Amino acid sequence: MSDCCERYLNDAEEALLLRIARDSLETFILKGEHLDLAAYPLTDALREKHGAFVTLRRSGALRGCIGYTKNIEALAEAVRDNAINAAARDPRFPPVTVEELPELDIEVSALCPGDTPDSPFLEVRAISEIVIGRDGLYLEQAGPRGGGLLLPQVPVEQGWDLPAFLAALCRKAGAPERAWELPGARLYRFSAQVFSERERDRAANASAA
Repeated sequence: MSDCCERYLNDAEEALLLRIARDSLETFILKGEHLDLAAYPLTDALREKHGAFVTLRRSGALRGCIGYTKNIEALAEAVRDNAINAAARDPRFPPVTVEELPELDIEVSALCPGDTPDSPFLEVRAISEIVIGRDGLYLEQAGPRGGGLLLPQVPVEQGWDLPAFLAALCRKAGAPERAWELPGARLYRFSAQVFSERERDRAANASAA
């Protein structure tokens, strides 16, 4: 789990966001409808505008991941919407089927505040600022690809050190090696509070043992 510099969601709020993501998936895939959040006990933190990514895994393999980086809507809404986006609109995968629903593990990355009120990004002035396990990276560049982003948990899952993390970011952006040093390119870091159904199930089982 990757944490923000300051954890802003408690355990109950994490659990509610995972429930919203799961309910949103099921409502959309089974009924073709968008989940109404009116019945959910949203706290002030869940109503704050934050970016969020939802990652779906099946048997440990990536099955979809999409999110918002901009703080454009309430965190609960961003999780609801991106659960659907990850399941139905990730161009790397076919849409999730009804049969797959019980096999999916849902992970939420709730982005932390950045340099400006509408963004989670902090501009990197020296790569020594980057901490593996805390920071995700975003490379902004000119051109049709625009940029590339990797979440904070990715280098930990892949066993990457900082050079490997930066190299993977450049590949994701369709950019040459060390592209962050090129004129017009900007490198940003960001943090997130990351939690998943699988991790919460493990913690619950450990407590019961």
